[in-house]
Amino acid sequence: MATRPDIHLYTTQTPNGIKISITLEELGLPYKVTKIDISKNTQKEPWFLEINPNGRIPALTDTFTDGKTIRLFESGSIQQYLIDQYDKDHKISYPRGTREYYEMNSWLFFLNAGVGPMQGQANHFSRYAPEHIEYGVKRYTNETRRLYGVLNTQLEKSTSGYLVGDKCTIADIAHWGWVTAAFWAGVDIDEFPALKAWDERMLARPGVEKGRHVPERHTIKDLQKDPAKMKEIAEKSKAWVQQGMAADAKK
Repeated sequence: MATRPDIHLYTTQTPNGIKISITLEELGLPYKVTKIDISKNTQKEPWFLEINPNGRIPALTDTFTDGKTIRLFESGSIQQYLIDQYDKDHKISYPRGTREYYEMNSWLFFLNAGVGPMQGQANHFSRYAPEHIEYGVKRYTNETRRLYGVLNTQLEKSTSGYLVGDKCTIADIAHWGWVTAAFWAGVDIDEFPALKAWDERMLARPGVEKGRHVPERHTIKDLQKDPAKMKEIAEKSKAWVQQGMAADAKK
């Protein structure tokens, strides 16, 4: 029987991608990495669809307890799997059935159903849409700002500086890649002092620092200081986003 863990992460440099590499680093788990080039639609190739039928990153395989390969997709699901299987000491989680466990999952779902999708749409209308649609920009940027306000209020009340209980959990890790890129969605993090302090606190963690640079260097903080590079990256991204949408429309 294969040894465990036998983790293989399929990912790229996105907020959803780095939440898994950060989770793995925080847990101190060994893992292999394959970079998925979403600009070339590698995630739509048949071999990858065998791992994730939805054709999105991140995805992960592991040898399960029965000795067979398990294929996992959706970042929140992957995070829950990793703590269930490998966080026996509850480094970044709480024991199942405790109050904190359920509160942690509430914030995890808050990200996966709220912040991520809304901020993703804010990014799309602000950076990638073929024409400027003011309603779309305002709708999603304002909703992202509202959700940041909810996070800021929660962190203002926190005695630990994290979202739940007395430590960093997968809920914090899930949010960080999105919040640290707030400017890309047109949100000024300075409007949310507690959230800004949390962003800096998370960045100071060795697991976050190492995991954010998988599968390549995390450059979003650099882009914020370089308007010319920001415009260049946005234009390149706009091109392949539009290309991908056109390809999907033909199916």
